Amino acid sequence: MNLKLVVAISLFAATPTLAQAQKDGPVAAVPKPTVAEAQKVAQTIGGDKTKLQAYCDLGKLQDQMEETNEKDTKTLDALGAKADALAEKIGPDYVKLMDGLDEVDPDSAEGKQFAPVFEALAKQCK
Repeated sequence: MNLKLVVAISLFAATPTLAQAQKDGPVAAVPKPTVAEAQKVAQTIGGDKTKLQAYCDLGKLQDQMEETNEKDTKTLDALGAKADALAEKIGPDYVKLMDGLDEVDPDSAEGKQFAPVFEALAKQCK
């Protein structure tokens, strides 16, 4: 499997978990997004250099988080806070999309429909 694809899938699977784990109080249910909604968000990110850089930095941060020992909660919390800040920098549509994708199994047929959207976006990262 393409490494960038794995990173993209990991991002959409892990980012909402990080954001939800750090919020105080209950999290409202967010509806599953459509592929068209994901494409729209990806186009917005890809068309804005600042958002694209934040997205690419988020991918690098995800790599750091995967390399960090799970027992090192202090480091993981710090990286999680950075990930949340980057997600917010990308924009509320991205955060909403990621929250909705938390309801989608990336290994399912439905989840696999989103992979090309994020793979195309990841190709823009340098």
